[in-house]
Amino acid sequence: MTTEAELTGSAASAAPPPDIEEAEGKPAWGALLVVLAGLFIANIDFFIVNVAIPSLQRNMHATSAEIQLVAATFNIGLSAMLITGGRLGDLYGRRKVFSIGLGLFTLASLACGIAPNMGELIAARAVQGAAAALVIPQVLGILTTAYQGKARAVAFNAYGITMGASAVFGQLIGGLLIKADVFGWDWRTIFLINAPIGAVVLLLSPKTVPESRAEGHTGLDWTGVILVTAGLSAVVLPLVEGREQGWPTWTWECLMASVPLLAAFWYTQRRKAARNRSPLVHPSLFEDRAFGVGVVSLMVFFAAMASFFLVLALYLQEGRGLSALQSGLLFIPLGLGFFIGSAQAPKAAAKLGKQVLTVGAVLQAAGNIALAATAWQLDSSGAVGWCIPAMVLAGFGMGFVVAPLASLVLEGVAPQHAAAASGVFSTAQEMGNAIGIAVIGVVFFGVAGHHGSAHTYAHAFGSSLLVQAGICVLVAALVQLLPRKAETS
Repeated sequence: MTTEAELTGSAASAAPPPDIEEAEGKPAWGALLVVLAGLFIANIDFFIVNVAIPSLQRNMHATSAEIQLVAATFNIGLSAMLITGGRLGDLYGRRKVFSIGLGLFTLASLACGIAPNMGELIAARAVQGAAAALVIPQVLGILTTAYQGKARAVAFNAYGITMGASAVFGQLIGGLLIKADVFGWDWRTIFLINAPIGAVVLLLSPKTVPESRAEGHTGLDWTGVILVTAGLSAVVLPLVEGREQGWPTWTWECLMASVPLLAAFWYTQRRKAARNRSPLVHPSLFEDRAFGVGVVSLMVFFAAMASFFLVLALYLQEGRGLSALQSGLLFIPLGLGFFIGSAQAPKAAAKLGKQVLTVGAVLQAAGNIALAATAWQLDSSGAVGWCIPAMVLAGFGMGFVVAPLASLVLEGVAPQHAAAASGVFSTAQEMGNAIGIAVIGVVFFGVAGHHGSAHTYAHAFGSSLLVQAGICVLVAALVQLLPRKAETS
């Protein structure tokens, strides 16, 4: 029977050649930039589509149900397939699966961009989401196996910045693309822009990115794939669709069904691991407290972060009457704070270890509270520019958390589980997104009412921010459960 130690040794022996790293502990920028470019376009499509909603309604005569499905099908495909996507990389090669996923994502983006009707657009979005689930976990898997020591910390920091930047600037980039209206493409530009970027990344990938895979495992755990896909879909679908439809009976039935499905998934994973039969997610991953606690902390943090972007966009566009581009421009101060925080986070992490996450979460909570107070003070008539200082502070806090989080959580993961672990990591992020948007959406629209005014939107925005501040404080508390060894060197 192959032992865990033997598997670790064999994976290490199959590691890529040392020339992937440059001198002075910095990662080879070619490989890093290539995989992060693929990550950026796959992740930004979660956020950018919201900007296209008015154009879709106008040009495609889309119903509200169809608009919901444009977002929901991507989210469900992505969330449900991330764990499977990660495991496929471990088994068949992380670069290979990254390239296959990116090729499929690029083709699906083209299909979205040329879709003649809403039915074909929704179908293409589902494929986009599933393809993104093949791309995203491979990035962390590649970085985990390709880099060591300080180079890995730099690469993980760049990963965090890329993930955060795609969220922070999604609205601005989408607004600029639609405003430019290149060739009269309007909303189609946000999808078609993926094609040239995807093509360049696919061309460069085999020349710059090393191949890696887990040794000693054969075959995919199809029972695990079916159970985890069904279980996660049963969670994400009602969370994405529930509020808009008034939480009908089927949403609660799905949520209840997810419990036995996910319980059965975990049971089968433990049995397969005990028999050394290559489970989809090896239970030993969660024996590392840094990983287990870190995944929970990640999910809770992104519940606050994703919902922050939602309520900020709603407040600026619906409450204050700004266009998508105007509101996107107001995301720039948030992005400025994020990049400053991200740049300072590695130095702070070297001194503070895990407590850098605590500092970041508390700063974001403070920014949210200050922004809530500002929105209440402005009400319906004050200049929204007064929100900028609080947005910079909130963005700084986000950067302090997002940039070092992957390094702190994944540093103890064995190489043979690299992509599977990153699949779990990414799934926790997407689940946090869905949970946060569902919960904060209930708070926001509960205060704003069905026919919100500028006054009620300001109060709904402030109330939502206070709940998000509480979630950030919870993140700071969870960080204390991380072991001391989970600290960036």
